[in-house]
Amino acid sequence: MSDVSAEHPLKGIFREHGGQLRMSEAIRLGISRYMLYSLRDKGVIEQVSRGIYRWADLPAISSPDLVTVSLRFPKTVICLISALSYHSITTQIPNAVSIAIAGGARIPRLDYPPIRVYRFAKEAFEAGVEEKNLDGAKVRVYSAEKTLADVFKFRNKIGLDVFLEALKLYTTRKNADLGAVLRYARICRVDRLIRPYLEAIL
Repeated sequence: MSDVSAEHPLKGIFREHGGQLRMSEAIRLGISRYMLYSLRDKGVIEQVSRGIYRWADLPAISSPDLVTVSLRFPKTVICLISALSYHSITTQIPNAVSIAIAGGARIPRLDYPPIRVYRFAKEAFEAGVEEKNLDGAKVRVYSAEKTLADVFKFRNKIGLDVFLEALKLYTTRKNADLGAVLRYARICRVDRLIRPYLEAIL
């Protein structure tokens, strides 16, 4: 790594944005493509994905895949297995970042990290979105309650066992709100199907 990294005047700009910048953001902030490429070649920044650069000597980020995907595709929402993992209500280890897109949106493409894209109807896409700050980056993720409803809706693809495990882990929390899960299930049009599972927990 270059010795200029520690004192470089652009380090503060990267730090203010969680240590990572999309190229479009960098250009908007007055950092040219040439400057980015020069910093990359000197080892001051590293390219973590196509069009996304990170200051090399900043502390490691806690959720690099979620941050990278959210920076690259800020209008998407972290969903399903990835959201369960974020909320710590699954033992599943995501092998890709699951993201939701609105019905007519263009399907995102990304070399790394791997992503799995799901289309949501407009109401279901907009419901239950929480904005989190992860390592200085804004990450949109569905609430635990909305995620449970989504996982049940996609149970044929994901597995009913994944939903049942997540529901069991969720209900051990003091602030568990099965009423909210049912409300989101209604938006996802699976409320009548999910109700027996929720009632069995009570």
